[in-house]
Amino acid sequence: MLYVASRSVSKGIKGGIVSALGVFAGCFVHISAAVLGLSIIISKSAYLFQLIKYAGAAYLIYLGIKTLWSKTTIDLDDEQSTKANYWKLFKQGAITNTLNPKVAVFFLSFLPQFIDASSSFFKFQLFILGLWFAVQGTTVLIIVACIFGKTKDFFKRNPKVWRIQEKITGLVLVGLGIKIAVSAKK
Repeated sequence: MLYVASRSVSKGIKGGIVSALGVFAGCFVHISAAVLGLSIIISKSAYLFQLIKYAGAAYLIYLGIKTLWSKTTIDLDDEQSTKANYWKLFKQGAITNTLNPKVAVFFLSFLPQFIDASSSFFKFQLFILGLWFAVQGTTVLIIVACIFGKTKDFFKRNPKVWRIQEKITGLVLVGLGIKIAVSAKK
């Protein structure tokens, strides 16, 4: 949620929504992995879990440092630049969520509790429940994008506040990356 909120503030409502859709795509990767049984392998393998965890943490830290060093200014009139960044925002959202091993563990440990394990439709049930979870989560993220994206005009009128916000966004991303890196497997 913090990731989408920070992208919405810096890139506007559309940028936040695109980031949320990228997070959805990353979630779909975890749904597919759960249905195929890969989440079980990841959760049972300390090495794979740590590898994915540190890759995700490193990616968030990279994005945060990139934001901290950024010299960009906010420009609502530059539609061409914004449109070119939508694919980049989508990919960042997808990678951020795909590299989050806690999402995989969620699909492994939480969702199966609501599914009949003896059913011949177990995988279908897991897929539908995972998809429903992702759609609901994405809906919430889109609402977050709309709320936080409305602040972009404020930042355009206050460039000093914009620069401070960029630094805070960078610190939040670095902080999230560090939190993921040092968190224990649950």
